[in-house]
Amino acid sequence: MHLIWEAEFWVAVAFVIFLAGLLYVGVHRTISDTLDKRTSRIQSELDEASRLKKEAMALLAEYKQKTANAEQEAAAIIESAKADAERLAADAHAKLEDFVTRRTKMAETKIAQAEAQALAEVRSIAADVAAGAAEKLLALSAKGAVAEQLIARGIDDVKKKLN
Repeated sequence: MHLIWEAEFWVAVAFVIFLAGLLYVGVHRTISDTLDKRTSRIQSELDEASRLKKEAMALLAEYKQKTANAEQEAAAIIESAKADAERLAADAHAKLEDFVTRRTKMAETKIAQAEAQALAEVRSIAADVAAGAAEKLLALSAKGAVAEQLIARGIDDVKKKLN
């Protein structure tokens, strides 16, 4: 009985009564329901996080695939551009060779024309010189009207033959 006068005893009794009151009111069910709700909310958040993670992984894989495709496409474009550049360079080289060939032929034609013209001028000069020389020779060796007639005819013949 001595315990009845001690404060700890009454604290223990009050605590037991408090717990009995909580059980009677159904606080344990409320706490259990609250914990169950919280557990289900946390579980749904975890499920949502898992679903979002899967979606993020799928998007990452999709973007990696798109990146790889874009890199392949870029490589194909670069190769195509290189091939086009090589083709254009070959076309330019062929056109340059054709241009050089045409210019060479034109130059050769002009040279041939110049040679022909120079040859004609040399022949003309040679004919004039020969006619002059023949005139002087005939003038010295032949005298009179016959000589003049022979000289004129000879000069005309030489000019006709050389031109």
